[in-house]
Amino acid sequence: MAKIAKRVEKSREGIDRNKLYGLDEAVKLVKGRASAKFDETVEVAMNLGVDPRHADQMVRGVVNLPNGTGRSVRVAVFAKGDKADEARAAGADIVGAEDLVETVQKGTIDFDRCIATPDMMPLVGRLGKVLGPRGMMPNPKVGTVTTDVAGAVKASKGGAVEFRVEKAGIVHAGVGKVSFDAKAIEENIRAFADAVMKAKPTGAKGNYVKKVALSSTMGPGVKIDPSTLAAS
Repeated sequence: MAKIAKRVEKSREGIDRNKLYGLDEAVKLVKGRASAKFDETVEVAMNLGVDPRHADQMVRGVVNLPNGTGRSVRVAVFAKGDKADEARAAGADIVGAEDLVETVQKGTIDFDRCIATPDMMPLVGRLGKVLGPRGMMPNPKVGTVTTDVAGAVKASKGGAVEFRVEKAGIVHAGVGKVSFDAKAIEENIRAFADAVMKAKPTGAKGNYVKKVALSSTMGPGVKIDPSTLAAS
């Protein structure tokens, strides 16, 4: 424990916890302090001025990160016939119908993202209690209930990130790896922030983006000046 404490303490050196850093400086600080033996994920968290308990203050959407996420995403598709064939051809890892529903109901979830054709939703709807809490339930609002299964699979594999505000009003996502160059991370963060801004609900009043922080999986958080997130 002592070694971990010393590593954490050292990683915080040079970071002013009360300062709002520009995006470029924040990215450099996070990259420079990632010391784990694996390629850490760079994560952004945005504290929003919303109360998601109210339907008109829910923030949800999907964004295609221009430089991908850096992680391998396993995609499952609920489809039949030609659509199932299209999904396989597009690179889906798991494709099925009633058989896949049964597998998931038994608790086997060997995928990260889930897509379904509209005709499959009466069946997939039974999985709400299993997939819902994991944020994996297919939804037409984020493009995971669609007839264009090939496009959805390719988007998921290529860097599509789904986001949904949590109870505390926080929305977060992995936006790359510390091995990415700084510019690629910045572009991904700006794309994510732009998508969150565009998803601003009608019920949001006052200051929409309250706080923004950036960190790596094992590194310290760095506060970002929200005004520096706009596309340059």
